[in-house]
Amino acid sequence: MRITMTCWAVLLVGLALLLFKRDWLLGFFAQTWVQLGASVVLVALAAGWLLMFLNTLAIIRPKYLAPGARIGLTASLLVLAVAITGSMGYGAFVLNKGRETITNVFTSGPAFKPVEGRYNIAVFGADSAGNRDGVRTDSMSLLSVDAKTGKSLLISIPRNMQNAQFSADSPMREIYPDGYDCGNECLFNAIYRDATDNHADLYPDAENPGAQATMDAIEGTTGLKVQSYVMIDMGGFEGFIDAMGGVTVDSGGWVPYNGKAWPNSSVNTHWFAPGVQEFNGKHALWFARSRDFTSDYHRIARQQCLQQAMISQFNPKTILTRFTSLMDAGEELVETDIPQQQLGSFLNLADKARSTPFKRLTLGAPDFGSASDKFSTYPDFEVIHTRIDSLIAAEGESKKSKKSDKDTKKAEPSKTPKSTTPEEPKRNTEPGEIGTAPSDAPTEQNDGSPLTEKYLVTLEQIGRTDLLEKIAANNNDCSVP
Repeated sequence: MRITMTCWAVLLVGLALLLFKRDWLLGFFAQTWVQLGASVVLVALAAGWLLMFLNTLAIIRPKYLAPGARIGLTASLLVLAVAITGSMGYGAFVLNKGRETITNVFTSGPAFKPVEGRYNIAVFGADSAGNRDGVRTDSMSLLSVDAKTGKSLLISIPRNMQNAQFSADSPMREIYPDGYDCGNECLFNAIYRDATDNHADLYPDAENPGAQATMDAIEGTTGLKVQSYVMIDMGGFEGFIDAMGGVTVDSGGWVPYNGKAWPNSSVNTHWFAPGVQEFNGKHALWFARSRDFTSDYHRIARQQCLQQAMISQFNPKTILTRFTSLMDAGEELVETDIPQQQLGSFLNLADKARSTPFKRLTLGAPDFGSASDKFSTYPDFEVIHTRIDSLIAAEGESKKSKKSDKDTKKAEPSKTPKSTTPEEPKRNTEPGEIGTAPSDAPTEQNDGSPLTEKYLVTLEQIGRTDLLEKIAANNNDCSVP
């Protein structure tokens, strides 16, 4: 009886914490020792309840009951035994599975504090396919998150960016004091491999010198202190999306991808149509990596969109219903130096970030001129730092504005003051460049019917790639429905 009352008390306290102190509860259960202890307790309780049901059957002695009562009572007790002990056993399995994943993916050590009120995490998309020598960072970005509100700024760095600056305390500055400048070979995505193969001795304490050097370059380029990194394997990405049950985006344009060749044709291009798309893992990966008929800047925008969609749709329901597959896929997806002790605070921020759209910035077209301006080739780092600072400052002004609005409404309920939030800098786009479809881009077939995948394939078969480039020019337009 005492144990039962204790269990009910723990459940009630847990419910109260979930309602009023959810952040503390998430942080508490994100600790591996808590998960281990809770799983042991659940196993013990499951065994205890099973023994109690068996003892109850022995006391009742069903064989002395009437046939109808005997069957009904025995069946009821067995159903209760399976339901209660099974639930506790599954709970122990879930906790232990989560503990194993956290131990395998995250590092040991203390949590780190935000810098100037923000967490800045480098995110790499890595390709280590069997037909490639070593790891190649195909996409690089910096996720800067307000430590209180969860509002996020996602800064994408083109892989072909040149003259990257290293942070002041980076050992890579000894090799490249004026930036990563040695011509077309010194692109941003070459830093990881260069440091791994040639300068690992500069990072004797780092488990991944390539990641550390790339973090230093992101820090020097953006002017924000980079505290940690997450590396996402492209093959693991596909499996993780499938484990989530897919991901949904609203695509603004036609997006090509390579598949099987069409019948009686050498053309193997297929197309995702504009509109809401529900992608499985393979299609999400194709959508994120496509750049046929477009450019790197188009796929950067789609990758930003997919990242936001994944966070928005990675909700408690998904976690509860797909927990085991998500944990298995997560181990194949992520490499990181984020400490286990940090997980609780990051789970809280992720929950806040789910309902808040990212601000997105690309260090190239269309946020810094058009593709023809070649900003990524000849970047102006002072301009980059100023833009980033203004976007972060705008978040702070937005918080102040909302507080001021609330105070004003209390004092003058009949008036609605204008927002003082600064506008986000407008994107610089030109007809035919990223972000817009040129005015002469076909919007229908010659007979007036809507564009179809079959029609686009026909255009490629007859060599009209010029029209396909115009049709695909706005396929960077993507949002989360």
